[in-house]
Amino acid sequence: MLRRVATPVHPARVRTYEELIAEATDADVTGWGFDWLTGRATEERPPWGYARMLARLLGEVESAVDIDTGGGEVVAEAPRLPPRMAVTESWPANAERARALLGPRGVEVFDTDGGPLPLPDRSFELVTSRHPVRPDWDEIHRVLIPGGRYVAQHVGPGSAFELIEFFLGPLPEARRKRHPEDEAEAARRAGLAVDSVRTARCRMEFHDVGAVVWILRKCVWWVPDFSVIRYENELRELDRRMREGSPFVAHSTRHLIEAHRPV
Repeated sequence: MLRRVATPVHPARVRTYEELIAEATDADVTGWGFDWLTGRATEERPPWGYARMLARLLGEVESAVDIDTGGGEVVAEAPRLPPRMAVTESWPANAERARALLGPRGVEVFDTDGGPLPLPDRSFELVTSRHPVRPDWDEIHRVLIPGGRYVAQHVGPGSAFELIEFFLGPLPEARRKRHPEDEAEAARRAGLAVDSVRTARCRMEFHDVGAVVWILRKCVWWVPDFSVIRYENELRELDRRMREGSPFVAHSTRHLIEAHRPV
């Protein structure tokens, strides 16, 4: 998610709290890119290299659909796309970005609203997703051809909860959600054969309060009632810590699920 950089800069040392907040509040958060955080926050990447894996897989099939594609940024990294390539996205602003980015390459962009996928039965060799909102295993099974594969990187349990709980307090029940064992079992119940599940825990560092504001504006489900005014005390405390040279450390969790529809 966040870009990994070797030597982060520390804007908070030279700009006021108010300047950092204003900058982060005005910044664009549409799409699924995170370049705005370069030099402000870092996140280790899972060892399997999902973007490279996706590019390779897309070059090996004749049809594929990427679910919850965001602005299409990850798919766009692939040098070759299959003859039939589709993506789905539920947030209208992201869907428009995906059309602008992928449309010239012949990609079909489908708006979704949480219901069934607007795609025919048994129509794709490959279904992919990086960080699906809520995988609908029955729909994934439905659109795959027999023998077709599902390969996706999911957000794992308790991801970034150090930051989330800094604002919301302890959330012990929520930490269990998105557990890879639960998701693998749900995939099996839908009729998929789960080939492998790999997990990773990755260190995240936030180096200025603006980075925190920006990520909470982008990932609105982390702190659903977030606003700068509502959480001013917490934000000023984070700002104080960071100006003393201590980044805010959290950890993301990810799991890579590979499955297929049996013939």
